[in-house]
Amino acid sequence: MATGRESDSHILTVNAGSSSLKFALFRCAAPLSRVFAGRFERIGLSEGSVTVRDVASSEEETRSFCAANHVVCVPTLLDLLKTKTSLAAVRAIGHRVVHGGPNYYAPQRVDAAMLKELRRISPFDPEHLPAEIALIEEFAARHPNAPQIACFDTAFHRNLPRVAKLLPIPRRYAAKGVQRYGFHGLSYAFLMQELGRVAGPEAAGGRIILAHLGNGASMAAVRDGQCLDTTMAFTPAAGLVMSTRSGDLDPGLVAYFSRTEGMSAEQFHEMVNAQSGLLGISETSPDVRDLCKREKEDARAEEALALFCYQAKKWIGALSAVLGGLDSLVFAGGIGENGGEIRARICDGLDHLGIELDAGRNEANAPIVSKAASKATVRVIRTDEELLIARSVESLLTPADQVVARN
Repeated sequence: MATGRESDSHILTVNAGSSSLKFALFRCAAPLSRVFAGRFERIGLSEGSVTVRDVASSEEETRSFCAANHVVCVPTLLDLLKTKTSLAAVRAIGHRVVHGGPNYYAPQRVDAAMLKELRRISPFDPEHLPAEIALIEEFAARHPNAPQIACFDTAFHRNLPRVAKLLPIPRRYAAKGVQRYGFHGLSYAFLMQELGRVAGPEAAGGRIILAHLGNGASMAAVRDGQCLDTTMAFTPAAGLVMSTRSGDLDPGLVAYFSRTEGMSAEQFHEMVNAQSGLLGISETSPDVRDLCKREKEDARAEEALALFCYQAKKWIGALSAVLGGLDSLVFAGGIGENGGEIRARICDGLDHLGIELDAGRNEANAPIVSKAASKATVRVIRTDEELLIARSVESLLTPADQVVARN
């Protein structure tokens, strides 16, 4: 039985990763309030799970749940939803869509033309787009009266300078949409909102590096509120070393592995997205926490962590050059928010950029982890893509949607 009143209206957010599905339910109040949240993990694998957290009680429950694909999760998600409200009370559904291609930037309602274009550009991001399209279609079939809003991860980077967008390959491919897009945009948009809230407009208008460090990892350089460059490129596999993604590689490896091992394009794609990064170097785990525990006894774990921190340090230097200096460095994501030791290793030796960490604050994951005398302020901000999606959805709804969603 639903615990909320039938007259309550809610926004459901759906955030699909390559092998995960996060969701959250927000009550349409001022401000938006999260009612409950959850996540399906290890989708497509034999040992999956679903976790649900009730915000009011802070209770969290995890149980086994194996799903062959993302759509299989939807009936269970809707059953969980019914414990908080009725499906009719869901006013709208907001989706994180990783890739908007060259034509979609701002959050907007899903229609047939958008779905057709997303199918066309699915080869841009085969790790995410097919599953995201399938989820949109499944929710439309089960709740046709609720508008669905697509929020694009590439939107934050839409106004990158031309020189940052260009990829140094034959020009004809740019006309086909092959360029630097950048990702983690929903996280970055939220971080900029939070930076303005906690530090004021002057800080939000300064020279900022946003470091979203999680299973996927990237950085973005922002000045005067404008993204000037970012580490990911045409796909989310570029840039920093990640949990299972390689980050930047010598393109000559494609031909080398083809000649020496008969590796196909699909096999190379699988290797650089699912078998590389921290997992590939350590040969044991893609998880920084596991590697930190093992590094004293395992040289492979030690080297994996060293490479991650080294690459992050290099990118901070490069993006600082783009910005012409540095005023704020913001860490977010699972590693960025909780990994004090990793933050310390990344920032070590960056005093020439004005970065001086306070060991005690950093160990405590404080909101500001730099010393008071540090010329550049180093912050930890917990990102919230689901709240950013809900805010975007709310901004596009009209009073008429309330009526349509209930009919």
